Amino acid sequence: MWMSGATAGPDYTELETVTTNYRMAAEDLGLPDDLRTVLAQPYREVTAQVPVRMDGGGLRVFTAYRVQHSGALGPFKGGLRFHPMVDLDEVRALAAAMTWKTALVDLPFGGGKGGVTLVRRDHSDAELQRASRGVMRALQKVLGPQRDIMAPDMGTGPAEMAWLMDEYARLVGHAPAIVTGKPEALGGTCGRVEATGLGVAITAREAAREMGLDVAGARVVVQGFGNVGSHAAEFLADLGARVVAVSDVDGGVYHPEGLDLPELLRRCRAGITGHHGMDVERITNEEMLALPCEILVPAAVGGVLHAGNADRVRARLIVEGANTPTTPGADVVFAERGVTVVPDILANAGGVIVSYFEWVQNLQNVRWTRRKVDDELRERLTRAFGIIHRRSLHDSVSLRDAAHRVAVERVAAALRLRGFDLF
Repeated sequence: MWMSGATAGPDYTELETVTTNYRMAAEDLGLPDDLRTVLAQPYREVTAQVPVRMDGGGLRVFTAYRVQHSGALGPFKGGLRFHPMVDLDEVRALAAAMTWKTALVDLPFGGGKGGVTLVRRDHSDAELQRASRGVMRALQKVLGPQRDIMAPDMGTGPAEMAWLMDEYARLVGHAPAIVTGKPEALGGTCGRVEATGLGVAITAREAAREMGLDVAGARVVVQGFGNVGSHAAEFLADLGARVVAVSDVDGGVYHPEGLDLPELLRRCRAGITGHHGMDVERITNEEMLALPCEILVPAAVGGVLHAGNADRVRARLIVEGANTPTTPGADVVFAERGVTVVPDILANAGGVIVSYFEWVQNLQNVRWTRRKVDDELRERLTRAFGIIHRRSLHDSVSLRDAAHRVAVERVAAALRLRGFDLF
């Protein structure tokens, strides 16, 4: 159950949010104008037709996008989403965010993103398979295990990754590392499905520790009870937190003493929508952002926290499970109020980290245990949090500003080492 709707707040679009965060970091770092210009623009943008034969015999043509933002640190890496709101600006924003995310957590990847303007629920599995294969045929020339690796995103999952991998094999030859997030039986890694939610919990724990906030007993609100939000809630509950509210596209449920999380998870994973018959208060997605809590996890879409509602947020700690859920306008309000925000490029990086582990396993033809995957994920996120926390204290800036400074520094340094100044 994922949230749908606009991907921006009223004060900034998603692309404007990502661009503003980058430009602030570039200015603070004193990057030369030519380097700033290169990093502000995607390296490549592809728009392609994807004709798909419908089950009833008709033909529909969908639009697919792939944006490759920067490959300074390695092959482009980023998800492929199926969603009716997908457009080129959204994909540009997410591709740039992936560049900073992979740099921040020290992965040998650049940033990419893809999307297809498609309403998933309107199509059968057979139509989705034909669409997935059509995407691979349309984009294959700019993809590859050492060029650009796709992964699941909103509206896609292991099945779509399997179809993409198989179509690439038909076109080029067997190469499991062409996509990550595959079924384990086809070379996927254990722990990939839960990875983003686990990463949210890990970074929440680290931030809470630095704030002197005890996660055990802390009230948690999760907006967006899909894959990321549900797993984040589950792992935070394992740390002793009290999940008091969650939401999906239909709205939220709230109980001040804590929800019956196991029952909610059972319903969600069984495909049961809504929470009818449960002893809870029903609230809107906007209302839940203002609930009294210690930790707020926006895990739905971008722009839900903005200048128009930031002053009503009552959480002490915000951990961004979604991409760009907080606009720069909201960041100003949170800074004034002393609210700590763990930025998306760190908080939700668990997915791309474990995708990297899958890519490595595919290239080496080895299998890791679940314990090794989880231990490596915790080590990388804990190390990355420590780096940005120290940078935040040293520079007297927010965690978001510190994270972007670290990430932009690393990408800029890689460009220089590659001989950018000789172009």
